[in-house]
Amino acid sequence: MPAKKSQSVSRVEEYFVKNSPYDYIYAPAEKIKTVIVDNFPALGKMTALRFIEWVQHNPGGNISLPTGKTPEHFIKWVHHYLKNWNKKEITQELENYGIDPGVIPDMKSLHFIQIDEFYPINPQQHNSFYYYVNEFYIEGFGLDPKKSLLIDGSKIGLKENESLKSIWPDFMVDLSLRFRSPNSELEERQKRVVESIDQWCQEFEEKVRRIGGIGFFLGGIGPDGHIGFNVRGSDHHSTTRLTPTNYETQAAAASDLGGIEVARKRLVITIGLGTITYNPDCTAIIIAAGEAKADVVSDAIQQPKNVLYPATALHTLKNARFFLTTGAAKKLTERQYIQLTNTKTMDDEITEKIIIDLAVSRNKKILDLTKKDFQSDRSASLLLSRREESFDKLCQMVHNSIIAKIEKGSESISNARFFHTEPHHDDLMLGYLPFIVRLIRNPSNTHYFACLTSGFTSVTNHYMKNQLESLMEFIDQPHFKEMLKEGYFDPDNEIGRNRDIWQYLDGVAAKNEELKTEGIARRLLRNLIEIFEESDLSNIKNRVLELEHYFNTQYPGKKDPQYIQRLKGMGREWEAECLWGYFGWSCSNVKNLRLGFYTGDIFTEEPTMDRDVLPIYRLMEDVKPDIVSLAFDPEASGPDTHYKVLQALNEGIQMYERKNKDVQIRIWGYRNVWYRFHPSEANIFVPVSLNMFSILQNAFMNSFISQRDASFPSYEHDGPFSELAQKIQVEQYQKIKVCLGRQWFHEHPSALIRATRGLVFMKEMTMEHFYQTSRELKKALENR
Repeated sequence: MPAKKSQSVSRVEEYFVKNSPYDYIYAPAEKIKTVIVDNFPALGKMTALRFIEWVQHNPGGNISLPTGKTPEHFIKWVHHYLKNWNKKEITQELENYGIDPGVIPDMKSLHFIQIDEFYPINPQQHNSFYYYVNEFYIEGFGLDPKKSLLIDGSKIGLKENESLKSIWPDFMVDLSLRFRSPNSELEERQKRVVESIDQWCQEFEEKVRRIGGIGFFLGGIGPDGHIGFNVRGSDHHSTTRLTPTNYETQAAAASDLGGIEVARKRLVITIGLGTITYNPDCTAIIIAAGEAKADVVSDAIQQPKNVLYPATALHTLKNARFFLTTGAAKKLTERQYIQLTNTKTMDDEITEKIIIDLAVSRNKKILDLTKKDFQSDRSASLLLSRREESFDKLCQMVHNSIIAKIEKGSESISNARFFHTEPHHDDLMLGYLPFIVRLIRNPSNTHYFACLTSGFTSVTNHYMKNQLESLMEFIDQPHFKEMLKEGYFDPDNEIGRNRDIWQYLDGVAAKNEELKTEGIARRLLRNLIEIFEESDLSNIKNRVLELEHYFNTQYPGKKDPQYIQRLKGMGREWEAECLWGYFGWSCSNVKNLRLGFYTGDIFTEEPTMDRDVLPIYRLMEDVKPDIVSLAFDPEASGPDTHYKVLQALNEGIQMYERKNKDVQIRIWGYRNVWYRFHPSEANIFVPVSLNMFSILQNAFMNSFISQRDASFPSYEHDGPFSELAQKIQVEQYQKIKVCLGRQWFHEHPSALIRATRGLVFMKEMTMEHFYQTSRELKKALENR
């Protein structure tokens, strides 16, 4: 069947462009038309409407839709519209967006083309893309499976008595077999399968082209700019193929596959860039949310066609589009300038951003900038025309502001109650541990540390097996049996819980592995007794055998049953207690809320008042904080969990204020390895010394033992998150050192400043300022 031609004008796109401050495209800087919305849920809604519009105009058309977390709101909105199509309010809404409600989209008529898949992987695994497209698209959208071109690696090249496991016993595919002779009987079979896959890929490509190519392509964009699995360096004319990936792609896939150790072994079968662009009328839409994607989005839209930027292959398509959130569009130069020109008042924050960026781009101290520097930069030149002050006074203002921020980050705070919150158990540490350590040193302060989710998804089965082995080394020892009789392992024995930590930390101090392992074993036994409500050691040992069998037989990345989730999460909680035990805080100061929206599903639930907000409010009533810290990611640039935790905290803090009328709480927003502040956005710069970096590395590697192998790393760094946190803090210091000059730091009268080799950026807000974010989040919720 030939691919359908798209309508010449999309009324949906016209609606969103009309309600945006930007045009479709700003040539010659931009090479692809782009539409921008405020937030991640709104992005999903716009994309769903554009898809429905396309289906109305192209019954029987060929579609390719993405997998992973990116299309969450797209999928939910398509379901919503299809399910409620004939309701009066939906009819009116569709008309408002330019869609004819009289034409119900014929989903059964569509041909579906799967974009990519890991190889080798069992297609029945819930983390396979084959499973995903069947659940969310074939069944979820009501497509016809007979009209689908899917990628099932278990059916390619295998004989009747063969399986993926028998051909690839270690799940490692050696592509050199394409070109060399096999050295064993197993390699002979492997070579045959690789050659069969290559032939299958060619035939798949021919099938796609035979039906006219892809009519509607929707995809995300990876950390290296990949589209599908066409990683950086892919030929723009590439076709469907079996291919390796790069580190950035493997890191992004680690959460799907159960760890980077698994992702490194997997190859992928992917359609090519040439597959996507084969049909010149293809409507190809790339969606991206959050500032973390701003660089790859900028390259895809603004760079000329180049294999280093895979999405530039779409420049040839007249119907190619980028649908973005405001944060993802932050590096689109023309739009940023237009936003600046539309700004009525150039406030101090905007002024700081322009002048800091100018200083860094010129590699000059702020006070050394000249009027010529300002005039040669259009943003800086615009600033001069909008502000009454002269350029040198503006430079002095920004210079003084930066110093004030460093001084604020160097201040001592006394007699304060701190409520440090984090979405995951290492977010506080990676965000602003140097500041926390300095605040802890003042004994008049009280600190509570609260992790809002269980964090079980970042614990591998391999790690759990090692923990169980440690327990079995001690479970039959006489002193363990004696402690059991004394009630040491009772779940509510707070002293016993603290002793677990002191035991482990004594081992850290003594560099004694046996002491550390016993501390681990004590806590794991305590957790098993609590989970299984069982204190008989013989029965516990049977439970250990059951657990070992479970962890040996489950595929990595599979969603665990609740009791396994709980066990893994309790292990993460133990790690956080060890971290804060490093600095003398007991378990009573470490709170684990285990909010219920965190389920381990590909699309997590929305926070609810009773389940997720009330526990925060109640804990605040107990803590009565003066300062609340939180991971400040209002646009979901980092993990989805950060965004949803922020929603729950917004509601919890407002509820606390309503119940305590005269309360005045300072809000500290922090960011870490997922998302960063521009210096102009932050108002606290915390100096970090080499000594503090040593504490960060040592405490992370000894406390977060489930994370030190970096099974779920950042795409930016192949190693533990503590190393990336240090790298970021050093980069932030280097930027400010350019702005102030090295002499300001190196010749400062304070040893704290002279010792500075990194900076932590934070944003202090009043409750009213923070509630502005709350209003933006509520606006986002309207699009859910």
